[in-house]
Parts: sequence; structure tokens; C-alpha cells
Amino acid sequence: MPSSISSSDVAAPANAEPAMAAAAASIGIPLTAPGSPLPGPGAGEHFVRPGFVRQTASDRPGVAQPVPERDIPPQPWSRIFVTAIVLAALALVGWEAYWRAFGAVPGYHNGNDAWALQRARIDNGEGDATVLTGASRVLFDVQLPVWQQATGERPIQLALEGTSPVPVLEDLAADPDFTGRVLVGVAPDIFFSGFAYRGDAIADFHKRTPAQRAGTWLARHLVEPYFAFYDSDFALPTVVNRQAWPLRPGSRKSTRVRKLLVQEADRNSHMWHKLETDPQYRALARSIWAEDFGAPPPGMDTPAKSRKVIDTQIDKAVAAIATLRARGVQVLFLRPPSIGPYHAYEDKYFPRRLTWDVLLRRTGAAGIHFEDYPQLQGYVQPEWSHLSAPEATRFTTALMPIVQRQAWGAPRALPPVTDVAVVSPAAR
Repeated sequence: MPSSISSSDVAAPANAEPAMAAAAASIGIPLTAPGSPLPGPGAGEHFVRPGFVRQTASDRPGVAQPVPERDIPPQPWSRIFVTAIVLAALALVGWEAYWRAFGAVPGYHNGNDAWALQRARIDNGEGDATVLTGASRVLFDVQLPVWQQATGERPIQLALEGTSPVPVLEDLAADPDFTGRVLVGVAPDIFFSGFAYRGDAIADFHKRTPAQRAGTWLARHLVEPYFAFYDSDFALPTVVNRQAWPLRPGSRKSTRVRKLLVQEADRNSHMWHKLETDPQYRALARSIWAEDFGAPPPGMDTPAKSRKVIDTQIDKAVAAIATLRARGVQVLFLRPPSIGPYHAYEDKYFPRRLTWDVLLRRTGAAGIHFEDYPQLQGYVQPEWSHLSAPEATRFTTALMPIVQRQAWGAPRALPPVTDVAVVSPAAR
């Protein structure tokens, strides 16, 4: 069956043109159109020009369909290129200006590539270093310059927001190069639920390609230190997705956490000042946390399920710490402060005696819980979960004497756990 491809200009072999003309004439197709306004090689010619035939396949019965060719009309390509560059530059400047006016400042991107750079330090000769891991509270609240001033050592920051540190502990346990010390932050709702928002960071580290490393280098030297808009929270698809779209029937509102931190080159981080200075943005951050306060975490809606999830995470931590200790690695747990509704939520679904106390007892590790030290309480936490930038400096300053005095020693004696049943959410 003849092809139905639309007509095009095609090069015809020299010996094929007479055959095409004869075939066209046999079915009554004119090859010239005198008086036609359309261009042609001769006066009024439309269908014929030297070496070309403009016909469809149906106009050439028995003639094979030639390879289509299309003329490129002459255009002012130089002007088009310059115009495109100018428009792109104006769009870039406008997007940057918009987010600068919103309060954004340049900072290093808190991505898996940044985490991988710090993780690689262990394999590149710093295996005896102190490592900080945990969720976002260790990332926000423990300031590396203060730690360095107190100890003479700047630790490696491997905390991941919204992510249990247990997989990081397992990764360090599997790395014989690591022989240092590790501070493990415990945010109860993250640690004991096993939640891992950034869990892919570890796998990404172990399969980095040369192209990814080159892209990271370029971004960190040419983009991140200079452009405020280069943040996942300001990406155009993210902005579109967080508009007030209608919810599907039966679905529950779940708003993506907005930008909360500013990060430096070695992942030293602090709270974005907008949370302190903008009441509306602070209220938004609180409302996002509060979306989860009314129900138990996923998969923990019964006492039996809760106990199983908590025990599983503690079992994993026990195994990883046993492997680390066999290499002489020292481990310290830290429970950073939380306040208000967030602290109430943690106490409701992850009570200390059934989580923190059990973790210390089973691992045999030392631990610092903010509730046990007056100097670790009473800080400003704008959205209930993280310390403001000035308060993080003050908190780390108060924390360091405790770390140096007892951090890596034997754990405090804890009362025995006589009832390990998790209270049903409905009974609380």
C-alpha cells in the first residue's frame, strides 16, 4: 500500500525523472501550472524543477518512496540566538531577584552530592575523625565551629534531615576505614520509626560516577555560592506542585516541608533567618509539622505494630554499634531539645522509657538527653523542632563540656523497664 507521508522536496535520480513524468502524465497530473503564483524554476512552474519532484507517494504509483528532504529557509539565526540568550538571562535575573526579595541567600545545596563529599573524607584518610549523624536536629543544632573551638577538631557532618541515623551507623560499621568516634542524634519520631526521607544518600555515595563528581564540582564552584534561587524549594516544578490544588477524595493533606536551613561548604548548617523574622513563614512551618500530630506514624497504629517497629530499629542499632565497638569506635547518643506541640507528639507516640531508655540499655552506650541537663533547655525554637541560628551556637557551647566530661564513658544507670507495652493511641 502506498505511503501516506506528506509531500516534501526530494532529490530524484536522473534516470527516474522521465519515469516519474510519464507516470504522472498517465494519470492526468499536470507537471506545470502556467500562471501559478507559486515559485518554480520556470514561468509559472509549480511541480517541476531541476532534480526535484514535489509529489506524494500516491501520485507515483509503482515508484518507490524516496527519502524525504526539507529545505531550511534562510533566517537571521545570529539575531535569534542573541535574543534567546538575552531572554534567558533576563528570566534568570528575574527569578534570582524574586527569591532574594523573599529572603533567600546563597548557600550550598543540601543534596546527596554534598553528603557524599563528607562521607568520602573517611575513606580518604580521616577514618579516625569524629562523625556527627542523626536527623535534622543534629544538622541544625550542633555547630561545627563551636565544636572545633572546644576540641581542636572539626567533625564530619553526616546528619540527614528526616532520616534515621541507623542506616548511616550500619554503613560506618561496614567500613573498616572508620575507627573514630560517632555522635548519634535521636529525634524519637525519626529514629524509632525508621523513617528515611534521605535514605538514598548512602546508596548514591557508593555508586557515584565520574560525571556526577564533575557536575558536583562545577555546581559548588560556579553556581551554589552565588545564586540564592539554587535550592530545591525554589525550583519551578516544586513551586507549581505546592499550589492549593484540590485534594482527591479520601486523601489526607501532606505538605512538603519548606526551606528551613542554610548550609556551608562542609555541611555546617543553621536555621534560615526567615523562620525567626517572618511570623507568616514560621506559622507555615509549624502547620506543616502539625499535619502529622493527630495520628500515629504510618505502620504504628496499634500497640503491637508500634512495639515491633521500635524493637526493629533498636535491634539494628545494637548490631551496628556492636560491630563499631569491636573496632574500637566510641559511640554517644544525643537527644536534642524539642518544645511545644512537637515535644508533646513525641512523648505521646515515643515515650522515653520505651524508646530512649531501652536504646541506651541495650546498646550499652552513653547518652545525653536534654531533659537531664538544665543548661540544654530553654532555647528558642521557632517551629518547635530546631534551634535558631544564635541559639544553636549557644546550645553547642553548653553541650561541649558535657561531651568532654562524660560523652564516651559508661552510660548512666537506668531503672529497669517493667512494662514494654506501647500504649494504644486511643487510650492516651
